Amino acid sequence: MTTAAADPTEPGTPAPTRQARGEQTRQLILETALRLFRERGYAETTMRAIAKEAGVAVGNAYYYFDSKEHLIQGFYDRNQDEMRVASVRVLADEKEFAARLRGVMHVGIDVNGPYHSFAATFFKYAAEPSSPLSPFSSASSPARDASIAIFRDVLDGSTVKLDPELRKELPELLWLGWMGVILFWVYDKSPDQRRTRRLIDGAVPLIDRMVSLSRLRVLRPALRQILALIESVRRDD
Repeated sequence: MTTAAADPTEPGTPAPTRQARGEQTRQLILETALRLFRERGYAETTMRAIAKEAGVAVGNAYYYFDSKEHLIQGFYDRNQDEMRVASVRVLADEKEFAARLRGVMHVGIDVNGPYHSFAATFFKYAAEPSSPLSPFSSASSPARDASIAIFRDVLDGSTVKLDPELRKELPELLWLGWMGVILFWVYDKSPDQRRTRRLIDGAVPLIDRMVSLSRLRVLRPALRQILALIESVRRDD
C-alpha cells in the first residue's frame, strides 16, 4: 500500500523545524557568496552585498558566518562533502590503488570545476601563510582532515601491498600531492583544464609504482629516512 506524501499546503502539515530553516538560510548565504565571488571577485564582495543579494539582514548573515573567511571555510567543508559523495561510485567499483586514486582525483576536479573562474584571485589570499584561508591553517583543519580521510579510503579499500610505516603516512602525503594538483589547476588555462587531467593521468602510475616498490627490502633504509624527515619537519621546535 502506498502512502501519499504530505502536502505542505494542507492544514496540519508539520512546518520545517527551526534547525532545518536555519540550514536553508545558511546554504542560501553560502551559495550567494560563491556566486558573487565568481561575478565580482573575492576582494570586491562585501558581507553587506552578500546579505542584500541573499535577501537577509546583515546581522543574519553575520550570525551564520562571522566573516568572508568563514564563508570560505564553509565552502571548504561543503567541497569535501561533495567530493566524498561523488567518490563513492569510484571507490565501490575499483579495487586497484591506481584506478581508485585516479578516479578520486578526477572527481575532485569535477567538483571544483564551477569555481575555477575565481580560483586564481582567491588563491592569492589562501597562499598567505598567516591567512585562515590557507589549507594548512588551523581554521582549515576540519576540511583538511576530511580530505585526508578520502585518500585514506582510497588506500584502505585497495589491494595494494606496501610497507606498514608508509601506510600510516601515505594518506597525508597523497593529500599534499593533491594540493599540488589543485595549485596547477588554479593556473591551468587550457579548455576544461585538460592539462590538469593529463597531469593526474601521468602522475598516478608513478605514485602507484613508488608505493609498490616500498616493500622492497633494498629500499627500506631510504624509505625510513624519508619518513623520519617528514616527522622532523612536522615538529614545531
